[in-house]
Amino acid sequence: MVSVSQNSRIKPRSLRPGDKVGIVAPASNVKRDMLEAGCEGLRRAGYEPFYYESILDRDLYFAGSVERRARELEDMFQRDDIRAIVCARGGYGSNYLPLMLDPTRIVSHPKILVGYSDITTLVCCIADSANFVTFHGPMVTKDFAVADGVDLTSWQNALGGGPEWEIGEESGAKPLLPGEAEGILYGGCLSMLAASLGTQHEIRTSGTLLFIEDIAAKPFQIDRMLMQLKLAGKLKDVRGIVFGEMMDCRQSPDQDYTLEEVILRIVEDLRIPVAFGLRSGHVSRANITLPIGVRARLEVGNSVKLKILEAAVETR
Repeated sequence: MVSVSQNSRIKPRSLRPGDKVGIVAPASNVKRDMLEAGCEGLRRAGYEPFYYESILDRDLYFAGSVERRARELEDMFQRDDIRAIVCARGGYGSNYLPLMLDPTRIVSHPKILVGYSDITTLVCCIADSANFVTFHGPMVTKDFAVADGVDLTSWQNALGGGPEWEIGEESGAKPLLPGEAEGILYGGCLSMLAASLGTQHEIRTSGTLLFIEDIAAKPFQIDRMLMQLKLAGKLKDVRGIVFGEMMDCRQSPDQDYTLEEVILRIVEDLRIPVAFGLRSGHVSRANITLPIGVRARLEVGNSVKLKILEAAVETR
């Protein structure tokens, strides 16, 4: 059964056209031209972008010091004029923040937080620790900065308060193992999910529909990380699994096996529905927004349907 805490996640207020969107860089350093291109994309979508000039700071490969990155995120949660927080990019560095963040500056200010890749650390950590609904979806310099970078239908349903909605055949997902299951939608970048094990923000997968995606990891590396999750018991009570597009996850152009075959070797004995190819996170186009922490239903047959069973935000 899904735990009480999973069923009672705090929902942030919805995002509406004209609202101010705070942009943060919790991980790698940001280039101004891509940041401005992403801001223009947010304006075209109907929002008012806002960022602190310090977002362009650089410390090695980070977007400034960990203190700067932590304070920036806390400030965006606390500002009354900011309705949603969208990460500029991933890269590396979000794993520094959980120990630096002051929970009292976040938990009393539930707010939309969107990101993927390295940001999976924050998306899952805040979903688990603050009990917020968070969002695996497009980022400013990666998706809003390019044409057709954002799937606006799922963005609007997820952040605008769609009560029940469906991600269907247009998502790119295809069947791997048939079946139907309900659970709490959860997950993100496989590298970051595996990296959480043994830490104080270890992922909590019991009762979930687990979304898993990554980029440019060789099949044996995907195998190793999935086996790590399996051996750690993180797949034991999962209700269903949806894999992302898994871009460039191949050993070589002429390999004589598929990534799907590698995945099936690990998950087939779980006897749960499994789908592959849903376009969220590292994608070729039109990044789909997934609400993390809401009830969902996975149906895998001749096609794949992922049904979001409740609004992810409180409508205003």
